[in-house]
Formats: sequence, structure tokens, C-alpha cells
Amino acid sequence: MTVALYRIDDRLIHGQVIVGWGQPLELRFIVLVDDEVAGSEWEQELYRMGVPPDMTVHFQSVSDAANTLSAYQDDSRAGIVLTGDIDTMTRLVAAAHGSIAAVNIGGVHHSPGRTARLRYVFLTAAEETGLRNIAKLGAAVSAQDVPSARPVTLDELLATSLDA
Repeated sequence: MTVALYRIDDRLIHGQVIVGWGQPLELRFIVLVDDEVAGSEWEQELYRMGVPPDMTVHFQSVSDAANTLSAYQDDSRAGIVLTGDIDTMTRLVAAAHGSIAAVNIGGVHHSPGRTARLRYVFLTAAEETGLRNIAKLGAAVSAQDVPSARPVTLDELLATSLDA
């Protein structure tokens, strides 16, 4: 198969990723890209607890993930590359030199300073710029919380505001 999905989700590994995306895509591995989690055994153990035994989880920093990305892309099993924020995904896409074709925004939730774009996507101006930068690097960006939902293009997402 290969990497079936590159996803930004601030909750990282949770039921929607494992069941909602994992089952339909028949995922067999997750690459969680986060510089802090990559260095924290106890956080890794917490995330492993939510993953079925037939699914492998790899915890990597952005630089390590960039260096091993081709191996994941060539893996015969289906997998997902997951980051918890837009900045991390932007750095990964930049380091991947065009090998990431699409990025899914799955959940960037409310916090102060963010504007509601969809019920599951809230963005600051800097995060909007980050998403535009991902697109400039050649990856199609869309928001989609579950596989059965209609993907929302980046242009459509940035033109939407639920705060109005």
C-alpha cells in the first residue's frame, strides 16, 4: 500500500484515527511525528495503549521522520503519518522535498486566538499561513474529519468562518 494519509490532528492517536480512519484504510502502522513525544517514553506508552496489537506505532522527530519517510512510503502495508500541529507538518512537508502529495486537516481545536473555520478546525493567522505554505510546497491541503465526510479544500476552508 504505502502511506495512505498524512494528517494533522491535535489529539494525535485517538479513536477517530484508529477506528474512523484505521478500519476503512486498513491501517497497519502509524508514524507519530512530534519532537517532544519522540523523546518521552511515558508519552509513547500512553499513545500505544490506544492502538490495537496488530498496528505498529513509530515515534519520530521531524528530522528522523524526514530521513525515513521513503521507507514508510515503500512499506507494503497501509499507514498514516500523524502530526499534532500545522508547524510540525509544514516542517515535514518541506523536508520531504515533494514526496508528500496531500495533507489532511483532521482536528485543530479551539484555543484563544483561533477563528472557527469548521466545527473541528480553528486557526490563527499564523496557522493559516502555515497551511498556505504546505500548499506552496506542492501538497494538496484539505480538511476532513472522517472518511465519509466531504473533503473541504484549503481555499474553501480559509473562506469559511463560523465566528461571524
